[in-house]
Amino acid sequence: MQDTKLISDSELKTKLAIESGTTTNTTVAEFPTETVNLPSRGWFYEKGHPLSNGTVEIKYMTAKEEDILTSQNLIKQGIVIDKLLQALLVTKFDFNDLLIADKNALIFHSRVLAYGKDYEVEVTCPACEEKTKQVIDLTTIEDKDIELKDGQQYKNYFEYELPASKIKVGVKLLTHGDEKNIEAEVKGLKKVSSVIDKELTTRLKYVIVSVNGNGDNAKIREFVDKMPSRDSLSLRKFVNEITPDIKSEFDFVCKECGHEETRRIPMTVSFFWPGV
Repeated sequence: MQDTKLISDSELKTKLAIESGTTTNTTVAEFPTETVNLPSRGWFYEKGHPLSNGTVEIKYMTAKEEDILTSQNLIKQGIVIDKLLQALLVTKFDFNDLLIADKNALIFHSRVLAYGKDYEVEVTCPACEEKTKQVIDLTTIEDKDIELKDGQQYKNYFEYELPASKIKVGVKLLTHGDEKNIEAEVKGLKKVSSVIDKELTTRLKYVIVSVNGNGDNAKIREFVDKMPSRDSLSLRKFVNEITPDIKSEFDFVCKECGHEETRRIPMTVSFFWPGV
C-alpha cells in the first residue's frame, strides 16, 4: 500500500500557483497571506495590470514589519505607512500606480491582519460633550458602491461638462504617485507663500487631464486658475461620486445622552499602535 503524504495549506497553495501559472504577479512565500478585494474592483487599471483583476495579495505582519512601524526616521518623513504596505504586499506592481481608494483598503486590511478587528476610539459627543470609548469592528467596513459604465473598464478617464462654462474636461482618479507629487508641490508653494493654501487648485491640476480635448499641461493649469467657482464645486462633487473607496464610517451612540450619528472613523495613533 502506497503512503499518502499530507501537505500543508501553504504547500498546496504553492503547488496550485505553479500549476496554474499564476506566479507571474505574486511571489510564492512561506508565510500566511490573504487576498484583499479592492474597492476599485480593478476597473480603472490598464488591461493586464496586476491589479486589473480587482484583488491583491498581502501577508500577515511580523516583527520585521513592526520594526518599520517603530522607525522614527520613517515616521518623521511621513512615509511609515507606505513602507509598511510595500513590505506586506505579495502581489508585485508599481506602488505609484495604486489608486488612493485601494490604498485605503489595504491600510484597513493590514491593520486587521496585524492586530485584529477591534479598534477602540474615544469619541466626544457633539450634543452633550461627554467623552466615551467605543470599539469599532473594522471587518464591518464595506466598499462604496460605484457604477461601471459601458467602455469604462481598464480606463482611468472620465468626461464631464462643466455647468457654468459648458467646457468639457477629462478627469482621472488619483493614484499614490499623484498624491506624492501633489504633496511635494503644495509644500513647495507654501515656502513661496505661507498666506494662501493652494492645495485645492493644485489637486484639480492633477485630476484634470484634458480641457475640450486638449491635454497640454500648461493649458490645464491656466484653466484651473481661472475656473469659475461654480464649475470647481460641481467638478469636485462629480469626482467624489465616481471615486471608489471604503465606507470608513461607524454608527456612534452616546452612552450619556443617547445621541446618534454616523461618523468617520478617526485615524488615531492607536490604529497601528494599539495600547499606545
